[in-house]
Order: sequence, then structure tokens, then C-alpha cells
Amino acid sequence: MEQNSRQVTCINQRGRGYEPHELIHAIGGVMRFIHWRRLESEVIRDIEANRVGYYVSVDGRSVWLVVAVHRGRKYLKTEADGYSPDNLLALPECPMIS
Repeated sequence: MEQNSRQVTCINQRGRGYEPHELIHAIGGVMRFIHWRRLESEVIRDIEANRVGYYVSVDGRSVWLVVAVHRGRKYLKTEADGYSPDNLLALPECPMIS
């Protein structure tokens, strides 16, 4: 993994009634024993500016998050990796952190 990267271990979804590309509200993980959480819009800015790389790890394989566009709306997804369902949407809900 690259030096400035974060492993995503959980997500927060917007709720029912959204299309899959609209579901992610925030992502999160643990870095140096501290829980972190970022809004989807912040993560998109990080990725587009090459500030931080985000990835998920499933069965020992790491897959990067990328920014995609559907009907003019940017959203997060994992790189094509041949796995189904989407690795990102399969993650558990993030705990509430203050």
C-alpha cells in the first residue's frame, strides 16, 4: 500500500430508497488505535487530489477505492476486482464516534 493510505473497514449508508451509487454517506476505519470517519465528499476530494488513498481488504486482497460518476454525480466504489457484491457496500456500519 502507498505511504499515505487508509484501510476502510466500515461505512455509513444514507438509508433505504437510494440507488447503490447513492448509498455511501461516510467511510471509516482505525488508524493507530484511533477510529476515523470521513464523509463521502471529503474522501472524493482526497482521492481526486491524490492526498490519501483508501482501500478495502477482503480475504487478504486489497482493492483501492476510486471515484466514479453516474448521471453527473460522483460516488465511491472499489476498483474492478472480479468480486461481487461490491466490497465497499458489503462492509459493516461504522460506529458513532464523537
